[in-house]
Amino acid sequence: MGLNSTPSADRIHIGIFGKRNAGKSSIINAITGQNLAIVSDVMGTTTDPVLKAMELLPLGPVVMIDTPGLDDEGELGMLRVQKAYQILNKTDIAVLVIDSRTGMTKEDSEILEWIRAKEIPYVIAKNKADLSEDAEENGDTNTISVSAHTGYHIHELKELIAKQAPKEEESKKIVGDLLEPGDFVVLVVPIDSSAPKGRLILPQQQTIRDILDAGAISIVTGVEELPSTLANLGKKPKYVITDSQVFGKVSKYTPDDIMLTSFSILMARYKGNLKNNVLGARSLEHLKDGDKVLISEGCTHHRQCEDIGTVKMPNWIRKHTGKELEFVFTSGTEFPADLSPYALIVHCGGCTLNEREMKYRLKCAEDQGIPMTNYGIAIAYMNGILERSITPFGI
Repeated sequence: MGLNSTPSADRIHIGIFGKRNAGKSSIINAITGQNLAIVSDVMGTTTDPVLKAMELLPLGPVVMIDTPGLDDEGELGMLRVQKAYQILNKTDIAVLVIDSRTGMTKEDSEILEWIRAKEIPYVIAKNKADLSEDAEENGDTNTISVSAHTGYHIHELKELIAKQAPKEEESKKIVGDLLEPGDFVVLVVPIDSSAPKGRLILPQQQTIRDILDAGAISIVTGVEELPSTLANLGKKPKYVITDSQVFGKVSKYTPDDIMLTSFSILMARYKGNLKNNVLGARSLEHLKDGDKVLISEGCTHHRQCEDIGTVKMPNWIRKHTGKELEFVFTSGTEFPADLSPYALIVHCGGCTLNEREMKYRLKCAEDQGIPMTNYGIAIAYMNGILERSITPFGI
């Protein structure tokens, strides 16, 4: 997979924070060598977080995030500041841009405290060094004086950011670590109104690549074609991996001596939250009339008439539990800080969320004692096939 095709969820997320007119957008343009962010002398030009996937040497594929000013004012300004703080949840490396003429302010100190509390690697860029007499770093290895205007220390800033990058886990696999070269893996991909025209969704693409990297062989088929596919292979596949929405039917088509799982379960395993999600699914049995269930998706997309999150999942949960439940829906970066109103959280597979944000959401739920599961695991549980689908992973 080339750098340009690296999914956003697998890219290092670099969040740029600071007060209005500290030069956040100018710093982004300077370190990328592109006019990615709008630059203006008018305070508050950046009103919402702006994410841009790109390549940044020497790091490679990254997502740059330009955030609103930390000193924004008024009721709307406070909402913008709140959005800036929310971006910390998906930030792998934070760059705090301060105006070297004024130095560290109250707003700068407050977000730096949050950055440190969340154990996010960070760099402090003292911008506008060309306009200030204070161009020294005072011995702080995380601080560097720069000028986005003149290019002073921009190369050094990029090198310093790169040093903060988390080490890659080379052994981390979706399913490849469970395969031997030459193994067959059958992927069941339903083609319906919700399937993206002309392409596969991200978890399917990632799983196919992981299988190929392991030297195994992937066979992609539709739901109704699965029985004939299995009959004509000439060799028993190691796994059948299915889209969660058709878990029940695929389970009936797949002989018991073939291991069966889903893309959602694999993504939960990949992101390190499989065990908690399994426990969350089992808590479906404890729901009562009137309970609120939060259904949260990491991405934003056009809702179809039979959308899994807003239509299918609520119907399946109501049918399984027999309870009158209230459902609340969030998508994208929306995720409530206060989860106390909810008896259960059902999350998507999180393929568009980076590991830090997914772990943040799980930790929020854990800290507040709210069970959390994902689509695929909940569906497997409600179809009575969860135990079968997690057998390969020793849960």
